[in-house]
Amino acid sequence: MKRTGAFLLTGTMLAVWMTGCGSSTGDSPASDDGKVAITIFNTKSEIQDQMVEMAEKYSKEKGVSVEVYYSNDPPATHLSTKYASDDPYTISMVDAKNITTLGAEHGIDLSDEKWVDDTEMEIRIDDKVYGFPVCVEGRGLMYNADAIEKITGKAFAPESITNLDEFEDLLEELAAGGMKSPVGIQKEDWSLAAHYLAEIYDKAENPDAYVEGLHDGSINIAEDDSFNALMDTFDVLMKYNYAKDSAVAAERELTEQKFAEGEIAFLYGGNWDWSLINAYDYTENMGIMPVPENIESDTKDQIAGGATKFFYIDSSDEISDKEREAARDFLNWLVYDEEGQKFVTEDCNMISPFSTNSTLEVSDPLSKSVQSYLEAGKITGMYDYQPDDYYTVVGASFQKYLAGQMSRSDFAKDIQTYWKNTALVEH
Repeated sequence: MKRTGAFLLTGTMLAVWMTGCGSSTGDSPASDDGKVAITIFNTKSEIQDQMVEMAEKYSKEKGVSVEVYYSNDPPATHLSTKYASDDPYTISMVDAKNITTLGAEHGIDLSDEKWVDDTEMEIRIDDKVYGFPVCVEGRGLMYNADAIEKITGKAFAPESITNLDEFEDLLEELAAGGMKSPVGIQKEDWSLAAHYLAEIYDKAENPDAYVEGLHDGSINIAEDDSFNALMDTFDVLMKYNYAKDSAVAAERELTEQKFAEGEIAFLYGGNWDWSLINAYDYTENMGIMPVPENIESDTKDQIAGGATKFFYIDSSDEISDKEREAARDFLNWLVYDEEGQKFVTEDCNMISPFSTNSTLEVSDPLSKSVQSYLEAGKITGMYDYQPDDYYTVVGASFQKYLAGQMSRSDFAKDIQTYWKNTALVEH
């Protein structure tokens, strides 16, 4: 879900050796003592430390040597270099679009696995299962209820904010009460383009048809009600942004800290932001709510959410059948073993996508909020089929808009031009 983490990783890959000596190139990995060795490619930087700790413990208890790798390159870009050098990972964590482009060629069919019957979020290609859903995540407008209530003197009920007018009234009240700038905006291209702007794809009646309409020109985004309603809200967020005079220079960590400690009350993001928030002196009462807009729709009381990361097991000749079997065991451990379940929900603060784990509660308030929307059936899907350059190209235009260097009409032209000239991701 996000492209940066709570720590800086440089270069194209960080290799973390868990047990034994293993091998990172050439032949399939094996530990010094002859144990089966598997490699796992992780693309969620915020759980890298947890993956490291888990792998060490798993290795000792299960007798399987495990290596965990991380790269901040787009998954397809990084994996293409691995395949070019005949050095695949045993298990790779990727986005949904990567399963559709890589799964049939490089993954094994997981249709016979027990966990397939315990989820509706697996990814199938030609009725074969290739994608194992790792977690459910959600995004929307994060709120710090303690900060709001400190000024208003009354309990904050996010469901009471049903449109942009009501939201702006609350912002005015907060500003008048002493919180001069109650909003923060994450200026990162992935946050602006792939998360906030993606609300118009997520909440479209038919997201694929909507994107195809932008591609073939049958939808003029500049005149689209959903786009303009979303941007009307963004204009209000910019108006009350604590860093509005230097919006594209605001550091994400500082913005997260201000939100965590109640200096600002609202910040668009997702439950993955907890990995930064929990580093500060945060208040307990916070959550995620739908983006308030002056538009009538069936999804206005919903947040965007769904399975955001998927594992696939590699089918390459470089991976042995014993290693693939160990990889299958690891996936089942995540679903059915108590320690695996705790790793997902407690250590990583992730919501499990499996019905057998539906009673397991996550510990952080943002994930609890997402889980409540999930249980209430108030989550739309998340459109995850933007091309790899989408968030950098469209995100750069959005950053210009945030900085006041581009009009809405010019921003709309850039979005339209991008979709017109890009090849749509097949899925």
